[in-house]
Amino acid sequence: MKLPSMAYASGMASATQTSFAGLNHTLGAGDGELYHMENLTGADYPLLSSRPPRWKVGTLTQPGGLFAHSELCWVDEKGFWYNGERKGDVTAGEKQFAALGAYLLIWPDKAYYNTQTGVLGSLEARWTGEGVSFQNGTLYEQEAQASTIQAAGVHWADHFQKGDAVAISGCALHPENNKTIIIRDIQGDKLVFYEYSFALEGEKGDQPYTESGEVTIARTLPDLDFVCENENRVWGCKGNTIYCSKLGDPFNWNVFDGLATDAYAVDTGSAGEFTGCVSYLGYPIFFKEDHIYKVYGTIPSNFQVMGTSTLGVAQGCGKSLAVAGEVLFYVSRVGVMAYSGGVPQCISRGLGNQRLYRAAAGADGLRYHLSAQDEDGNWHLLVYDTQTKLWHREDDTQATHFAAHGGSLYLLSQGGEIWTVGDMAQPPEGAEQEGQVAWVAEFADFTDGSPDKKGLFRLHIRLEVAEGGQVQAWAQVDSDGVWHPMGQPIGPTPKRSFQLPMVIRRGDHYRIKLTGTGACRIYSITRERYGGSAYNATPGRT
Repeated sequence: MKLPSMAYASGMASATQTSFAGLNHTLGAGDGELYHMENLTGADYPLLSSRPPRWKVGTLTQPGGLFAHSELCWVDEKGFWYNGERKGDVTAGEKQFAALGAYLLIWPDKAYYNTQTGVLGSLEARWTGEGVSFQNGTLYEQEAQASTIQAAGVHWADHFQKGDAVAISGCALHPENNKTIIIRDIQGDKLVFYEYSFALEGEKGDQPYTESGEVTIARTLPDLDFVCENENRVWGCKGNTIYCSKLGDPFNWNVFDGLATDAYAVDTGSAGEFTGCVSYLGYPIFFKEDHIYKVYGTIPSNFQVMGTSTLGVAQGCGKSLAVAGEVLFYVSRVGVMAYSGGVPQCISRGLGNQRLYRAAAGADGLRYHLSAQDEDGNWHLLVYDTQTKLWHREDDTQATHFAAHGGSLYLLSQGGEIWTVGDMAQPPEGAEQEGQVAWVAEFADFTDGSPDKKGLFRLHIRLEVAEGGQVQAWAQVDSDGVWHPMGQPIGPTPKRSFQLPMVIRRGDHYRIKLTGTGACRIYSITRERYGGSAYNATPGRT
């Protein structure tokens, strides 16, 4: 009696991957996702690519900040540098920058640089002296009682200008003349204000007098922790207070005339101090760790500060605010947030569960570049692509500032080096390119959808490697920490496929890692594996 023959099965199977996801540094990372990476980019998605080399533009010895206006500028060695030239002195330490028209503003120095005249000066002005006389005068060609301050020989136009709000202090004979008031006219050695601005001598209060001691007249600005420009005003915050300058005038923050051009200040009631501010979608937006405040309105009389109790910018992460793909990104206490004007959403689950600190960020248009420190003290330079919604990790660069200029993004490292970030068609003159970039792509666990034992037999990889580069494939079983090489390193090659043999023991799961140097693009990876019996959990058995 003839019996039917048994079906032959080799137990071999294969799977091909042509789309490579970004970083997913979590225990739930699935087949084909990357658990760890070094120096990869999503610019060629869905391909797997190494990042392009950076270009070093310069090295600072005492870096204080990096900013871009019409040219790249920075602070180094207690000096302000614009387009590679030192323009004057500033104090040491880290700076906050903003720009309004031709003025580039520097805090906490309260300094400005005029890009048209090339003048570096102070936003504040102060004069102190004796022999200050309070008297009657003329304003708009009319007599004005108790309106004038005179100091013989002083050319007031060298210190102030019409429209400045100045604080007068040091008046002892008439302390009521110590006040903040707006200059209406300058007449040589006379400052003219509105009529009856001051108390004078005599029964009728119309007799001039001279203060016996020193009098100080000053135009002052508030101390600000964070600054930004919005709708032709400079906005800033410190503690619980929001400030803005006079319209188009970064020199005046105390002009309150009841006009549409006035300055503005308001206190907020929530706990905690402000952690950052930014101009976004036409509004100045201020952040605390647990609040976001948006200022609505066009003039001081209709400004309204609307607060929302939600995750804001984490303390020490004010420099993480950046707009990419028309979305505002920043680092909060729970991770990286995406904010479009409503409720912010966390987008950093793929980075793992660790909190991020001391973050700084910049954007090149569609990509958000973030440098931050994790809870273990390790630094990461990460890139989020707003088109693919994927994260990629570059390296451990600690960046303190980012600046976008001329279609390129620059970073200032903790060590004072200024580097380009991302692709650059035309590097700056005199820039120095870094050497071959070493990269790593470690995939998450492969289980191939089976709880049974399986073994990796062969790898087919389709790739191209630029001149001077090479690629090596590795495999690991059951997370035992031992990486086994698969075949020989692949040297420079045009686009083609390679077979990489490997026989390793069977296990519950396996991992694949690719390491290399130089430019490389990987188009597909095909895994050939063989199956086995149900997994035996007996200790020591494979």
